[in-house]
Amino acid sequence: MTQLEYAKNNIVTALMRKVAQKERMEPKELMRLIRAGQAVIPLNMKHKITKPFAVGRGLSTKVNANIGISTDESSIADEIQKLKIAIKYGADALMDLSVGGDLVKVRKEVLKYSTVPVGTVPVYEAAVRAQKKNKNFLKFSAQDILEVLNDQAAQGVDFFTIHSGVTRSSLEVLKVHKRLMGVVSRGGAIMASWMKYHKQENPFYSHFQQILEIAYKYDITLSLGDGLRPGSILDATDKAQIAELKILGELAKRARARGVQVMIEGPGHVPLDQIKKNIVLEKKYCSGAPFYVLGPLVTDVAAGYDHITSAIGGAIAAGVGADFLCYVTPAEHLRHPTASDVRDGVIACRIAAHAGDLVKRRESAITWDRNISVARQARNWKKQIELSIDPDKARAYRLSSKPKLSSVCTMCGKYCSIKLMEDCKKR
Repeated sequence: MTQLEYAKNNIVTALMRKVAQKERMEPKELMRLIRAGQAVIPLNMKHKITKPFAVGRGLSTKVNANIGISTDESSIADEIQKLKIAIKYGADALMDLSVGGDLVKVRKEVLKYSTVPVGTVPVYEAAVRAQKKNKNFLKFSAQDILEVLNDQAAQGVDFFTIHSGVTRSSLEVLKVHKRLMGVVSRGGAIMASWMKYHKQENPFYSHFQQILEIAYKYDITLSLGDGLRPGSILDATDKAQIAELKILGELAKRARARGVQVMIEGPGHVPLDQIKKNIVLEKKYCSGAPFYVLGPLVTDVAAGYDHITSAIGGAIAAGVGADFLCYVTPAEHLRHPTASDVRDGVIACRIAAHAGDLVKRRESAITWDRNISVARQARNWKKQIELSIDPDKARAYRLSSKPKLSSVCTMCGKYCSIKLMEDCKKR
């Protein structure tokens, strides 16, 4: 049985217990959330990892990091290095978005080295296979897609992003209601192009029941992708985006009915004042399914700094109910990210997730801030550094003050407010 089926039968599994312990909650409460479709545990029955997690209502906000070989960057060793860095700095999950090199080999290595759940976007492999076999990345069939899904499932992938909401009807809405930027999702654009080329409905939609059977067999969580997410804040929360969201809500009901865990992906580029609305709409149309958002990026002008742009949006999104944040690196929109970009992206996203957890009044988050504040008040530099979200960087900054290291920092020196007030109390 799947974790959802166990929950529907009021059975608390060993996996539920392990994850609940990490969340500092009662296992039965986690089971109840899974049963209601408000939480999921993305973990393939065949994948053995040390750091499983749950994502959803009432749980800590989780962070995903993307890695993968591009058509221009093809070093497996580099991607494994990024994987290790992402996990070291706190990513809860990884997605292998490879579109270049030997995809099966890359995925094998990622699954081998990852201690956290791994997701993929199967349409990428369908397109890459078609390009190699037919010299045209659109020359693949519904059967080819199902074959890719089966192969990846058997290999141990924990969650699939599938673009089932890019349908004839949602694309018609996009056609009528024009955007500044049309379809910016790579998977969404591939499927829109495939539908035009073949003059057929999206197989991820028309063959959804068969996809459910594959997911059910391995207890793979479906992440219903936002193929029509906005790529500019000027396109945010438009009719095409909402049309797709409504379709995803209906598909989520079908997934739950089959015992398949499901979460929903969301935008994208969204101005600050529309983030809450996006969360509210997803929870409404998708019956409270966990919401997995990219960013959101709150402005389009910050090329080179989009890890900051997305952290701003991610903090707000998490605070108003988003459950899972996908990181954005400084390289977004510009190039394939380096290992350094991955580190910066993970840290920025974790800051956003933690800020959101403070708004959600997560006791573990509040305790963390309380403890570092106590250490800061005591000018306990060692403890401050240990409690920092990136101890390596905090330590490097502190040590760079040599030979001036003392009980204060070099910003204020003898005018340190904390030390001054300590002296006041002694008088």
